Amino acid sequence: MLLAQVDPQLADISNKLIYSAMAVYTLAMFAQMFEWTFGAKGGVAVRSRQQATLAQTVSDSAEAAKGVRKVSVTVASQGGGTTTLTRTALADAGATTVTSGRGDDGPADGVGPAGGSEKADMAGRIAVSLTVLGLLLHAGSVLTRGLSVMRWPWGNMYEFSVAFALMMVGSYVVLLATRKNVRWLGLPVVIAVLLILGIAVSVLYTESEQLVPALHSYWLGIHVSTATICGGAFFAAFVATGTYLLKDRYEHRVAAGLTVRAANLMDRLPAASTLDKLSYRINALVFPLWTFTIIAGAIWAEAAWGKYWEWDPKETWSFITWVAYAAYLHARATAGWRGRKAAYLALLAFACWLFNFYGVNIFITGKHSYAGI
Repeated sequence: MLLAQVDPQLADISNKLIYSAMAVYTLAMFAQMFEWTFGAKGGVAVRSRQQATLAQTVSDSAEAAKGVRKVSVTVASQGGGTTTLTRTALADAGATTVTSGRGDDGPADGVGPAGGSEKADMAGRIAVSLTVLGLLLHAGSVLTRGLSVMRWPWGNMYEFSVAFALMMVGSYVVLLATRKNVRWLGLPVVIAVLLILGIAVSVLYTESEQLVPALHSYWLGIHVSTATICGGAFFAAFVATGTYLLKDRYEHRVAAGLTVRAANLMDRLPAASTLDKLSYRINALVFPLWTFTIIAGAIWAEAAWGKYWEWDPKETWSFITWVAYAAYLHARATAGWRGRKAAYLALLAFACWLFNFYGVNIFITGKHSYAGI
């Protein structure tokens, strides 16, 4: 089979586009920082603090046990969501205890920094626009990289990293389009993307060139594409999980009446329960695609090397990652492993995925050693 020649002009355009995308992402990051710094509390933040405050018992007098009556009140919050508050009136003591019921999953559950001052809100909208522009430039870089050698543009660690970062931003934009009020995800996503692209262009960079013979297969487009899509979505779930742990700790400290650092920052995040559900839904949605990725890799291995599975380091860690995510999803279905325990499993699962993506390719020699560095 004749191999296409490298087009240096297109390769150079690809490099310029990736640097342009990084510049735009940097501007988006500054706009998001402005929004986080000067934006006011979101509706969910107010609601979670409200719930924690109202959950305190005002009186422990013996007389408070007399004449108890309960009144359920549905409170509307910003964005159209509702929360049911139960008011227990202790008539004889004149004290009240108010606890919150489970709110609906309305748009207010995801209120983030947007909702502050007009300038902060405008900064958030500008950040979204810049992120989308950066995504287009980023996609153009990946496309021209592939066209420069007329192949799928993920044949080495530089190309893998650029594609992974593209899927991270793409997953965020998809969430913005399909789920209201997840703008708060933008800052951690853009920071991580800039870090990955910075490492890619400075440490992992490889000139545009043809693939090794084993990679000349249509399965490259199927297997690696789905793997990078999974990576981008898993990262979004990872951010939601880590943020959930922070928010959950914050809510418990507020409920206990303890002093909390960075309260203004925490108040701009959605409720812990919302973050927990978001993480779970993303992982549950992507897990079947990760399963398909492994199956597609096995089929490709049989076509390239004559065996479906040889416990190559990459195959082994792909399976370990699959088991970790399967354990997390199983834990979520078990009442005793909801919340923080399940969240720790989700973080471990993503750590396995990340090591499989970078560690195996860079530090371990095997049949999948195509790092190009």
